[in-house]
Amino acid sequence: MNTILIAFGGGLGAISRYLLGSLVDSKRSRNKMPVAILAVNIIGAGGLGLFLGYSYETLTYNFYSCTTYLCLGVGFFGAFTTFSTFSIEAVSLLHMKAYKRFFLYIMFSIAGSITAFSFGFLLMH
Repeated sequence: MNTILIAFGGGLGAISRYLLGSLVDSKRSRNKMPVAILAVNIIGAGGLGLFLGYSYETLTYNFYSCTTYLCLGVGFFGAFTTFSTFSIEAVSLLHMKAYKRFFLYIMFSIAGSITAFSFGFLLMH
């Protein structure tokens, strides 16, 4: 049953990532900073923060025994956010010798995701 919940949440998360990423990407030039995955990862971190902040008191420290966490935390937000595509885009910026964009992309991705998660968590907790 847990794997079905994860698959369901993951399917919705992956589709949501594709739709949001496509929307953001359609508004941007390919030669600029990869904003689509930056936006997806920051929004996803904030969403996970909101979810965990809201349900933190009801979750045990063994998150993997909670079906809601498996569906939303592991499934939806796990599939919605993407470290692998972030890595591809960061390395692509290096290959293009776009060093300033590379460092900005990394900084905004990491700091933005941690800030969004923290803000969401504190807002709901």
